[in-house]
Amino acid sequence: MPMVKALNAGLRRALAADPKVLLMGEDIGPLGGVFRVTEGLQAEFGAKRVLDTPLAEAGIIGSAIGLAMRGYRPVVEIQFNGFVFPGFDQITTQLAKLTNRHAGALSMPVVIRIPHGGHIGAVEHHQEAPEAYFAHTAGLRIVAPSTPNDAYWMIQEAIASDDPVIFFEPMSRYWPKGDVDTEENPVPLHASRVVRTGTDATIVAWAGMVPVALRAAEVAAEEGRSLEVVDLRSLAPIDYAPVLQSVQKTGRLIVAQEAPGTVSVASEVAAVVAEKAFYSLESPVLRVAGFDTPFPPAKLEGVYLPDADRILEAVDRALAY
Repeated sequence: MPMVKALNAGLRRALAADPKVLLMGEDIGPLGGVFRVTEGLQAEFGAKRVLDTPLAEAGIIGSAIGLAMRGYRPVVEIQFNGFVFPGFDQITTQLAKLTNRHAGALSMPVVIRIPHGGHIGAVEHHQEAPEAYFAHTAGLRIVAPSTPNDAYWMIQEAIASDDPVIFFEPMSRYWPKGDVDTEENPVPLHASRVVRTGTDATIVAWAGMVPVALRAAEVAAEEGRSLEVVDLRSLAPIDYAPVLQSVQKTGRLIVAQEAPGTVSVASEVAAVVAEKAFYSLESPVLRVAGFDTPFPPAKLEGVYLPDADRILEAVDRALAY
């Protein structure tokens, strides 16, 4: 199934399993959301559990915080990635800090679903990758599936968490289909995973950049180069063990992301690998990222967003050392 259907199935299962689970967001009821992730859920569970809200992100998130205080498990949908910023204050100064503020006596089981990244031909505020803002904020868990199977299981695990979770959904992966095992969850929520083995260099990616990295690895294989691809899946906390093991084997690391490169998750991964696997590195850690500019008009997204060619150019530079 496509990721939108996998997310819908995961949300349905969570709603059915726990009457305290609520969905909140703009146009998520009869319309089913802009991307139809919540399609049919209000008809099945009612308007008191799948709530259409006003266009007010601060109010939506603030209401979710109050509901969590009363024992509910609200799942908030942000319509597009750039629209989260009106609610940024509620997330970073309240949601992320309340458990610590109450010395652990108060849980904040809130999930904030945010469409992530580009590749859909939209404009600024609709194709951004804001993960670094939230990864810098202590008290938040941050995950980003790249496959329908991961989306199905990770949304349920996020809802079950007693901590607030920022759940990034790559828009470029909403519609491509993939196998979904609804019986067994293969990987824990915060585990990184090697999705392609290789020996010459490691590519680390997440969300919509994972299939781009896999395409680069396929092209490299035709040229006789073996690239290993690691899907982080979780951005806070990051499971570094598979990354470090891969770099210790290949000696080279390229980190690929859609967000701008300066002060980013890629920067953090590069710093940790340089610290913990320095003697395994045969070349500097390289980053392939969006440019340090506002997101351009849609016709220029192919220039702005990293593609397989830009990853392969970085591989060439790494292998030239």
